[in-house]
Amino acid sequence: MKKIFLSLTLMLTAIQLFAQDNGVEMADRLRSDGKIYVVVTCIVIILVGLLAYLFSIDKRLKKIEKENTGKN
Repeated sequence: MKKIFLSLTLMLTAIQLFAQDNGVEMADRLRSDGKIYVVVTCIVIILVGLLAYLFSIDKRLKKIEKENTGKN
């Protein structure tokens, strides 16, 4: 009985999600003005910077670990 009730609840939730409007006015406006590319470019630059920073930290950490294992 619980499985049937849970299945019915999930189906009704999914039906409700189809009723939502998918149009985001801000994104449509940015896309029509051509500014969406500026936003995407900024996001890509930030992500590349974060990845470069994480790789540099990893490189330094491996160097420190290598020095510590060499002393033991």
